[in-house]
Amino acid sequence: MSKIRTAEEAVKLIQDEAVVAVNSSSGLCCPDSILEALGARFDKEHHPQNLTTIHPIAAGDMFGTKGVDYIAKKGLLGMIIGGSYPSGPSKAEPPAIWNMILANQVMAYNVPSGIIFDMLREASAKRPGVLTKVGMDTFVDPKLEGCAMNEAAESRPIVRRTKFEGEEWLYFPAIVPDVAIIRATTSDACGNLTFEEEGAYLGALEMALAAKNNGGVVIAQVKRIIPNASSQPHKVHVPGAFVTVVVEAPEQLQTTATPYDPTISGEVNLDLDTLEQIPFDASKVIARRVAQELKEGWVVNIGYGISANVPRILIEENRHGAVTWVIEQGAIGGIPLLGFKFGCSANAEAFVPSPNQFSFFQSGGFDASLLSFLQVSNDGSVNVSKLKSNPHRTAGAGGFVDITSRAKKIIFSGYFNAGAKLDVREGKLVIEKEGRIAKFVTDLDQISFSGKRAQEQGQEITFLTERCVIKLKGKGLVVTEIAPGIDIERDIIDQAEAHLFVDDRLKEMDSRLFNPEPFGLQL
Repeated sequence: MSKIRTAEEAVKLIQDEAVVAVNSSSGLCCPDSILEALGARFDKEHHPQNLTTIHPIAAGDMFGTKGVDYIAKKGLLGMIIGGSYPSGPSKAEPPAIWNMILANQVMAYNVPSGIIFDMLREASAKRPGVLTKVGMDTFVDPKLEGCAMNEAAESRPIVRRTKFEGEEWLYFPAIVPDVAIIRATTSDACGNLTFEEEGAYLGALEMALAAKNNGGVVIAQVKRIIPNASSQPHKVHVPGAFVTVVVEAPEQLQTTATPYDPTISGEVNLDLDTLEQIPFDASKVIARRVAQELKEGWVVNIGYGISANVPRILIEENRHGAVTWVIEQGAIGGIPLLGFKFGCSANAEAFVPSPNQFSFFQSGGFDASLLSFLQVSNDGSVNVSKLKSNPHRTAGAGGFVDITSRAKKIIFSGYFNAGAKLDVREGKLVIEKEGRIAKFVTDLDQISFSGKRAQEQGQEITFLTERCVIKLKGKGLVVTEIAPGIDIERDIIDQAEAHLFVDDRLKEMDSRLFNPEPFGLQL
């Protein structure tokens, strides 16, 4: 029997009180047509009601892929468990899901992406849940916020501390989905799914297994449907045996604002010479200095922000391929892309499922991670996940907590403070107007990374800014290098709320970084 249905027919399978897992990463793999139909059904019928939805990575964004906002309706959504959430400019209208969260109209949780995938995998095997140390001493820990994003969520804890074999662990119960909503490129009438035009698998197979093994429904959105028996078995990532119904959506975007780019899916190699060169400015100086921390042969995780420019630095310095880049969406190797294509990689060596990538990250199997920061406190703790003044500006933690929990070496990069007007000329950094908002502070809006725990575990932690290099050492934050043209007291110590120590062997950053020509990167 054919599994092909319309989106309207498919969402009729979702019952009141259902637990629904959604596979997406912003616009990447987002099953937007299914979510739109689900929201439209609720508007018409006032059913289904009181859903719990699970999003290991955000479904949709603020730039054209509505995703979760289609179902962010009072009465439809009762609980949401997200690794990340749609985010965007402070001055933009907040996404509908953020309005619900802030108004306590939905119980909302921010759980690390890798842990959510783990909770689903445990459900698929009918195991009780996840024991992990990921998130200890951060907002994930019930000693602090326990992942709760609002008062509504505080009344129903999602994590607890427990003892096992003489050690303390965080325990997350398995999540059993009644419905999994996933997306692929192609299906046959039997529901065999291939992903040839997708930039990742994310957790499609894991979600389908979790729902199927517990008697649930799997709804797959695809770009096209082909005749039976025409799929090659090695190319099928989700077998039709796990899929309940298939919905054709010919206009689905490949990712945010991108109808189709074959370099994203690895069908065509990207000519690296066609990449636009990064403009020479203070952020490029930071990315250059980050590159100097790397070693040839390393496997390096990379996150959003200034650090995302580091692969372009290696290309400019003729060192592309010297390190292997890995990102949480599942790409290994190649060149991570920027802008609306962030989360995708061109010329990847492999795509692995995100849950497997997170197993690699949680164990600290890679050599270094390049990440951003919003705030840093005296003990080297970091906030990337919450700004009280502008909640929708940040997406939550995503995979940050999984990645940093055991990483051997972490390089956090960003501007020293917010709002400064900067220039780089004649081999020096020039501060034309000082920033108004300190980023090295005494109190964080949220603890996304524990500096104290990092020191206990022997992790190597560095903060790289346009003005200085700061290392986390036993006594705290120590300035070890300053930029040419910078006064240590006026431009650094006086501009930080946090207490900064100055290394006895303070030196000047490599002056070659502050000139536009290639600087001769050695790894």
